[in-house]
Parts: sequence; structure tokens; C-alpha cells
Amino acid sequence: MRGVDVADGAIAGAVGSTALNVVSYLDMALRGRPESDVPQETVDKLAGYAHLDLGSGDRRANRRSGLGPLIGYGLGIAAGVAFALYAGDRRQPLPVATGLLGAGVMTMTDGSITALGLSDPRTWRRSDWLSDIIPHLAYGLTAAATWNRLRRPSSRGR
Repeated sequence: MRGVDVADGAIAGAVGSTALNVVSYLDMALRGRPESDVPQETVDKLAGYAHLDLGSGDRRANRRSGLGPLIGYGLGIAAGVAFALYAGDRRQPLPVATGLLGAGVMTMTDGSITALGLSDPRTWRRSDWLSDIIPHLAYGLTAAATWNRLRRPSSRGR
């Protein structure tokens, strides 16, 4: 594994995370649904476990608003790096890579909020699942396409 492969995985994960956020915000705009409180609640739980004081009032709210999305980007980038370790320097079939990346980051996200006691996916409605699956598929597709775009084309057939 070369360092460039890990960096490319991080890039693919960041691009995928951006796509996930764009699709989520588009969903919010189209359906008029509110922003999720889960990222900020995650910050509260993790800060509590780490015995970190986020401050009070506006300062606390602002830190929660900033740190919540950063945790999401961190998970997305980590998933891209993990995918790079799996894929090596090879392009991957787009449907397979989309599924691996999308399902992988969705499992990391939903698993962590379940482990933290913030949500129970067993209680979600169909609309909740769609609001979760579609952005994660967007993550998987764009991260996979970015990964493949950053790989050199095969020399076979030349």
C-alpha cells in the first residue's frame, strides 16, 4: 500500500461525504424536513465520555454545530481510507464499490449512534430509512467513482 493510495482513499471519502451532505440538504429543502439533532447529540455523548467541557450558551451550541458535521466527515474519510486498504491500487467495479462504501459508512454511522444510545434503527419508519439510505448511496457512488477516477487506467488492451 502506497501513501498515495491512502491519500486517494481520503479524497474519495471526502468527496463522498460532500455528496452525502448535498443529498441530505436537498432532501431537507424539498420535503421541508428539519435538520437532524443526532450529530450534535453525538458530540454531547462523546464530550461527556472524554470529560471535555464544551462551554455554555451560544459557545456550546456553536461548538456542537461545528463538531457534529466534522465527526461525519471524519467517518466518511475513514471509510474511504479503509476502502483504499481493501482495494490497493486497483479500480473496482462501480456497483460493488458503491455498495461497499455506501453500506460501510452507513453501518459505521448507524452503528455508532445505536451504540451511543441516540437512536434505534429498529424503530425507524420507511421515510426514516429512505432519508438514511439515499444519502449513503450517494456517498458510495461518488466515493467509488472518485476512487476509480484517481486510479490509472489498466494497460491491458493497449
